[in-house]
Order: sequence, then C-alpha cells, then structure tokens
Amino acid sequence: MYSQQELDDAVAAGAITSQSANALRAFVASQRSSSLVDEEHFRLITGFNDIFVAVAGGILFFALGWIGQWLGDQSGLVLEGNGPSPLAGGMIAASAWGLALYFTAKRRMALPSILFLLAFVIGTFWAAGSAYALIADAMLGDRLTGNTGERILALVGALGAATAAVAAFIHWKRFRVPITVAVGAVAVAGIIGMIVAAALAGNVSDAAMMNIMLVTALVLGIAIFAFAMKWDASDPARVTRRSDVAFWLHLAAAPMIVHSVFTLLGLNDGNATVGEGLLVIALYVALGLAALAIDRRALLVSALAYVLIALSEMFKEFGAVELNIALTALVIGSALLLLSAFWHQARTKLVTALPAGMQARLPDLHGVTAAPAISPEPAA
Repeated sequence: MYSQQELDDAVAAGAITSQSANALRAFVASQRSSSLVDEEHFRLITGFNDIFVAVAGGILFFALGWIGQWLGDQSGLVLEGNGPSPLAGGMIAASAWGLALYFTAKRRMALPSILFLLAFVIGTFWAAGSAYALIADAMLGDRLTGNTGERILALVGALGAATAAVAAFIHWKRFRVPITVAVGAVAVAGIIGMIVAAALAGNVSDAAMMNIMLVTALVLGIAIFAFAMKWDASDPARVTRRSDVAFWLHLAAAPMIVHSVFTLLGLNDGNATVGEGLLVIALYVALGLAALAIDRRALLVSALAYVLIALSEMFKEFGAVELNIALTALVIGSALLLLSAFWHQARTKLVTALPAGMQARLPDLHGVTAAPAISPEPAA
C-alpha cells in the first residue's frame, strides 16, 4: 500500500510523472465511488511489521522507564522521595530518538514513527518537568505550600511544556512526522494553560478557576483549529504530507473545543433533561455541518459521547428504560453510517450553497486537477 506522500516522493524523484500519479489517484477514486479528498487518508500502518515494532518499542520504553526510575531512587534524583525521576524520562527520550533514526528516517514506518515521536516528547517533558521540580524544591523548600506552591508548580509545568515544545520542533526539523506539529501545538497550549493557572492560583474560587480554564481551553482549541485550516488550505486536494499534518491538528483541536463547549453549557453531567438533550442534538447537527464543510470527521467523533448520553437520557425520560442504550446506539449508528455513505453528496450540496469566497478556502470537491506542490509546509 502506497501513501499519498510516497506518490509525491516518486514524482519528485522522477520515478513516475505527475500525470501518472494523478491518473492513479483518479482511478482509485472511481473504484471507490468517492472523491479521494473525502477519504481523509493518513498513514498509520504500512504493514504488520509496524505493529510488531510498535509493541516491541512500547515494551522497551516501559523497561527503560522502570530502570530509570529505580536509578533515580537509588541516587536520590526523585521528587519528594518517591516521585518521578528525570532519569526515567531522559532514558525514554534518548532511546526514542535513537530508534527514530532507523525506523523513521530509514525505514519510514508509520505507526512506530508516531510512537517514537510521542515517547520522545513525553519523555522530554517527564525529564525536564521533574528536573525543574527538583530544582524548585531545592531552592524554595518549605515555601512550596499553599497558593505560592500552586503557582510554582504551575510555572514548573509551563517550563516542562516549553521544553517539550522545543523537543517537538527539533524532532519535526529532523524527521517530519506529521503528528509532530499537533503535539507541538498541544505543548504550546499547555504552556499557556499553566501560565493562566499560575496567575489565577489563590485569586479566584475553584468553580471560577474551572470555568476560566475551560474558556482558555476553548480559545486554544479554536486557535489550533485555525492553524489546522491553514495547513488544509495549503493542500486543498489532500495529496501531500500537509494534509496529514492538518488531520492530526484537527484531532487535537476537536476535543478541546467540544469538551469545553459542552461542559460550559452544563451538558456533561450525565443527567440531561429533554431540553438539554435537544440542545445537545442541535449542537451535534451544527458540528456535523461544520465537519462536512471542512471535510474532517474529528468534530463528530469528539462529540459522540455527549450525544450518546443525551439521547440515552431522553429515551429514558420517554419510558424506554430497558432499551434506552440500544435505541441510542441504533439511532446514532444508523445516522453516522448513512452520513458516511452519502458524505460526498451531502458535502457537495452544502459547499455549493456557501459563498464563493468561503468555498475557495475549503478542500476541493472533486480531488486532484493538477500536480501538487511537494513542500511539506503550508503557504504563508
């Protein structure tokens, strides 16, 4: 199985012409009776060896983390006697980088590349955050209590997230794994969230703090969504790595937006009234229209849990107590399958009804018409 990016690489290397690559894409689209634009292709598994290497890598990281933590315990490099040790995170990050040099740079394996990127960034955050915490503990000691302690810990978290963001940037410059940009964006969001938490610690009530953090997450989610749309706009035919980058950015932004909106509206307490249930459904329909317009399903998947709970409670209100879960699954499953079957037709009707200026910013309706640019980064 060949990815879109590998076809572009073959064109760039002169192995095939751009016309041949586009003809192949058009043929595959005709075989599937669907535009390739609407398929949301991204590389996850290139073969079972991806799973094999990913499982082996996960076992190795577990072992290195355990050994690193034990070494930290023995040397005293742990927080508060039994907390996380920077040695564990450092060993995981170093091994992840070394593995990526072979499995990502040379073998170009999809799933292991994602795993090793996540291990590198999380390991870096673990090592840096625990190291900063150890330094803060050594310098401040007993003052790490109360509101002051909360502020210091939030700032330590922000510094750890900043180090993770730098690590993601370095990894991107070296390996160009598409999920890296989304991981870096989440790290930057973590920096901002931690700074906001540090600024508010002790100054507002817990309830107010929760609402402010939810609003912050919503704003950051919208910012990541806008960033994702920039990557999407740079590849409207969705045939290069830029589309993969946008996919992961949308996947990161969707839960931040959806969870914040539904929580701020009080719709996730698990006890939805009929009115709240109708509101959840209305919001889900609105999200569905947005997902159709931008041709990304992440919004629908992120909001799925909320609409399932709301519908289940509504069926219970109407007396279908024993079958409420089954009826909910039947309605939602059938609706989503129907939408998937007619996704392209529904999207065509929706997009053609939008203003021309807005249509120009959305993914193409009919796929490749010309040879795509090879650059993996969006146009300015």
